[in-house]
Amino acid sequence: MSFVVIIPARLHSTRLPRKPLQLIHGQPMIYWTWRQAQKSGAQRIIIATESTEVAAVCREFGAEVCLTSEQHQSGTERIAEVIALSLLAPEQIIVNLQGDEPLLPPQLIHQVAQGLEIHPDVPMATLCEPITDCATLFDPNAVKVSRNAEQMALTFSRAPLPWARDEFAERRDLLPKADLFRRHIGLYAYRAGFVTRYVAWPPCALEQLEKLEQLRVLWHGEKILVLDALMEAGGGVDTLEDLERVRLAQKPSEG
Repeated sequence: MSFVVIIPARLHSTRLPRKPLQLIHGQPMIYWTWRQAQKSGAQRIIIATESTEVAAVCREFGAEVCLTSEQHQSGTERIAEVIALSLLAPEQIIVNLQGDEPLLPPQLIHQVAQGLEIHPDVPMATLCEPITDCATLFDPNAVKVSRNAEQMALTFSRAPLPWARDEFAERRDLLPKADLFRRHIGLYAYRAGFVTRYVAWPPCALEQLEKLEQLRVLWHGEKILVLDALMEAGGGVDTLEDLERVRLAQKPSEG
């Protein structure tokens, strides 16, 4: 299997300034994310950034870097520019690994790429994991997903999904005993040609309302394969609290 990992790494984040360059165990966060990608079996890893400062740091530790526009509204748009600049073939499998995932297991990167490879009729794949508590289910920052019998996405939402009508009518502090509650993990694989088509579509109403760009794919009638992650994803870094949690975690392996 051949796949390319592209890591969008925007310097300025609203909730955590200079996020890719925040130090974890003496190295910038983007370094640890890149190291995880190196262990995934990817044939090529490209860090996509609008920042010459981030680019310089990444080149210093040996990464391939693509400087992109400052005007992109999403990581997917940034990846589309990399695809065009790198002349990647339309059938090439691309994994979108966010630069703020220093603890993401490399096995999951490989899993999402492999899922796309064995489903040639599907343009996009992602992962999910079980929700085991009501706090996560009702947390709008935890994106929920519902699937059909073939593990294709029905919809994504920040709202509790699915809604247990009878159980939640009585109480909302106990998760119903149903194996249907899933949290979406923001790791994507798609074919390069599909990314080019995707960014040509205007944002849809549901996407703008929920602030979830994957809803644009479903809006246009395309499939998204949603696999159960082989292991825990580790949790990304969005806030200073997340950064401190990662700093206290075991040092990521250099091997």
